[in-house]
Amino acid sequence: MPRDPAVVSDLAEQDLLDLILPHLPVGSGTLVPPGDDAAVVAAPDGRYVVTCDVLVEDVHFRRRWSSGQDVGRRAAMQNLADVAAMGARSVALVVGLVVPGETPVAWVEDLARGLGDACRPLDVGVVGGDLSSGPALMVSVTAHGDLEGRVPVRRGGARPGDVIAHAGRRGWSAAGLGLLTAGREDTDPGLVAAYRSPEPVLAAGPAAARAGATAMLDVSDGLLVDAGRLARASGVTLALDAPGDAFADDVARLAPAAALLGADPLDWVLAGGEDHGLLATFPPGAVLPPPFRAVGVVRERGTEAVLVAGAAPTVAPGWDHFGR
Repeated sequence: MPRDPAVVSDLAEQDLLDLILPHLPVGSGTLVPPGDDAAVVAAPDGRYVVTCDVLVEDVHFRRRWSSGQDVGRRAAMQNLADVAAMGARSVALVVGLVVPGETPVAWVEDLARGLGDACRPLDVGVVGGDLSSGPALMVSVTAHGDLEGRVPVRRGGARPGDVIAHAGRRGWSAAGLGLLTAGREDTDPGLVAAYRSPEPVLAAGPAAARAGATAMLDVSDGLLVDAGRLARASGVTLALDAPGDAFADDVARLAPAAALLGADPLDWVLAGGEDHGLLATFPPGAVLPPPFRAVGVVRERGTEAVLVAGAAPTVAPGWDHFGR
């Protein structure tokens, strides 16, 4: 092994793993840690929540915009948000990594640091995965969650009269992407950081389940498109309040960047993705757990799956990998 390896092709697979593994937490729920053919993780509830996401370079991230640490943290957080959206607590991740031979070793180590930074404070173990060479850089994360005795909160439980509530940021990641695309990332580092390394309010998911949430999902592709998914699963219409009122704090935060770029902050709020907030519905009169805030009401299914301030949306709903 070279004394100071620069790129992945300088190393044997085990040598690269030896650099990665020290950065990854095991988690208190791990009974058999990495090192065997598979890990063993405790499942005290008797059920597991399981979800998976893939990040592909130049589709989900760009190395010229994001460090390995940013990508590692982002890969973890978007999966942890999906577990939270079921009302569960994450306990373990399994990570698959495909790296071209010319990938800098330091970048891969930073990726592992980012995974560890995201998981360690939450007592989430990174318990295994796979490492492969390939023509494109890809990170696949599978997350496992514990329902802790609770009923899973699904997308299909919203009923007319329920309160629609949202927890987390809206539009920040889209604004950060806009600044990066325009080469103006120094204008607002906070918004750029929200794109590079989102901070979902993970504890809000189990809190919503305890508070009686009837439906919930992770807003990853945009508020309108994800609200439409919840509405269709439940057979209802989600009537959202005017975004300038429902998300007034976010709109105010985004306004300077929007003015700089000639954008409408309401478009970022309604259609921007990758903030990984939680959209949930609660029975009328329910006490919303912080930081959820009411943003609308569920109605009987009408012509539109989603209404904004009483009318059909006029902006593109959000991200779709295979069309718009």
